[in-house]
Amino acid sequence: MKKKLVSTFLMISSVLSAQQYVHQVFVLNEGYFDYVTGTIQEPVILGSYNPVNQNYAVIDTLENMRFASDMVIGDSKLYVAADQRIYSYDLITNQLIGTIDIPGVRNLAFHANKLVATRGEYLTTYDSYVHVYDASTLQLMIALDTVSGPKWASQNIVVNGDLAYIAVNNGYEWGNEKGIVGILDLNTLTYGNEIDLGVDGKNPDNLVMSNGYIYSVNNKDWSGASISKINLLNNAVTTSSISTAITGCGTSCLRNDNIYYQISGETSVNEWNAIAMAPVGPVSNLVMNFYEIIENPISNEFYGTTTDYLTNGTVHIFDNSNNLIHSFAVGVSPGTLLFDVRSSAGMNELSTEYVVHPIPASDELFIDQYSGKAKILSSVGNEVSDVFVDLGGKVDISRLSAGVYMLMLENSSQSIRFVKH
Repeated sequence: MKKKLVSTFLMISSVLSAQQYVHQVFVLNEGYFDYVTGTIQEPVILGSYNPVNQNYAVIDTLENMRFASDMVIGDSKLYVAADQRIYSYDLITNQLIGTIDIPGVRNLAFHANKLVATRGEYLTTYDSYVHVYDASTLQLMIALDTVSGPKWASQNIVVNGDLAYIAVNNGYEWGNEKGIVGILDLNTLTYGNEIDLGVDGKNPDNLVMSNGYIYSVNNKDWSGASISKINLLNNAVTTSSISTAITGCGTSCLRNDNIYYQISGETSVNEWNAIAMAPVGPVSNLVMNFYEIIENPISNEFYGTTTDYLTNGTVHIFDNSNNLIHSFAVGVSPGTLLFDVRSSAGMNELSTEYVVHPIPASDELFIDQYSGKAKILSSVGNEVSDVFVDLGGKVDISRLSAGVYMLMLENSSQSIRFVKH
């Protein structure tokens, strides 16, 4: 089943004058493991999508992993959870820099150089369902046993301040599903209170946080679905059923502060008012059987993946009105997407060949040691205008609307990202 945490993290500290942009979108393709024959038919693949030039490229093939389940960013590194192992990648080069074996790893969270990992596996009992690692070295700091930590298989994690909220669902033991959100203090590494989601809140599959509340989308006992709302001030819980259909491994995300969700096997996406805890109804235009859905936190575009689970996978991008604007092929079962969000403050995305300033810019942009023709592209790769860089390296950008752009220099393979106030 697909287990995921929808989240985005800032890579570089921002200042008031800075603007944020999506540097790349990581795509974690789960591949295809044949449980009948016990063989990997399609491997787990990690890829990266550039939203400016719309290029998708494979970063790594995770050999001998049956599936993958989550990604998180922290301190200039990308961490990937896949079956039996956590992988660490350098965000500047996207190169693999380390691994640690952890059988049954499911979801990840990062906080203050601590990497939290949950565990769970079908027909498998562990003596610890939560591990905490030093994120820099991947050395184990603590493995919470079933006395001092969760007693059952655990999954999604959201972090609020110094507290990690962990979904404890025991979802791999049919008929004995749990509905618990446990709280881990990330300063003391002690597991304290557990929040009971109630009879209708069993089997929490996804956690999201918004406006002082945590929401869990629950699979119950696989006969229906519900949403639970946790007040972070007093841990009070409200749970409402959203479907009497079998949810299976349907997908959900937070968009515009409401919850979008899809029942497994259906082609309609539904919206749930998170504050009122009431249904809004089907979302117009989004009529695909998605495997993963998520909102771009900068552009508010909607990303959804589709797959046949055997041979192919595709990522679809929709604008704010849910019109399809782009699709691109990826690996099999793209189950997790993660936005690498960065700040433009003081950043220079160029090689040493050219230097661009100021970042961000208002009416004029300067490129040291370059003059000649260039093209300006929008953040999704559409050509905006032709420009001329004068002998002083100046480019007039006064007519551009505020946003993120790319400058393509003539007779150069180099592309220059800049931000217009």
